[in-house]
Amino acid sequence: MKADHYDGFAESYSAENDSSLLNRYYEQPAMVELAGDVKGRRILDAGCGSGPLSAALRAKGAIVTGFDGSPAMVELARQRLGDDADLHVADLGQPLPFDNGAFDDVVASLVLHYLKDWTPPLAELRRVLKPGGRLILSVNHPIIYKILKPNADYFEVAEHAEEFSFNGQDAVLTFWHRPLHAMTDAFTEAGFRISVLAEPPFSPEAPRELLPPNIGDRSRFLSFLFFVLEAS
Repeated sequence: MKADHYDGFAESYSAENDSSLLNRYYEQPAMVELAGDVKGRRILDAGCGSGPLSAALRAKGAIVTGFDGSPAMVELARQRLGDDADLHVADLGQPLPFDNGAFDDVVASLVLHYLKDWTPPLAELRRVLKPGGRLILSVNHPIIYKILKPNADYFEVAEHAEEFSFNGQDAVLTFWHRPLHAMTDAFTEAGFRISVLAEPPFSPEAPRELLPPNIGDRSRFLSFLFFVLEAS
């Protein structure tokens, strides 16, 4: 999937994510919670999309720089964050236009699972982090692949495509499944130490009508997997 793949449905995708259970009431608040106190911290939002996570972190006092491979998404982020926002069009699969050690933290929200090869992207994210900096990321939970495709080999790195409807507009997204050990091996090889692995609850503010019908009193469901990594 090309970096600008989202250009054709950027507005629909952004509108959907601003109100959906998985993004607005699950993934985004979980990322903000994992980031903790970010006041004054220089944060790079890698694959910033239309900027909701950048906006949330900036509201907590972070100094945020964002980039995305989709020019349309970057334009939506600029509309959300203002003309003075530090935003760039850049491809995570290529060298990034930032200095070594430029950031205290990097957030990568639902980005890496689009990439077949994690080695160059993780190396770049490690390069732009200061020593001891954090990479906070979310990806598709690897067990979901096995649930959706029971005959597939969980232990293989495998490409798969899924159809979605974003605010009424249909789109196909292509992902790369990785077993958990392949993820952790890639992090270690890139020079990161895993400090947190999380399967967090959804936000208590989530409207009841958005929740799965059989969830009952549970506060969690399987969807994404979250990591906080420290740059050694």
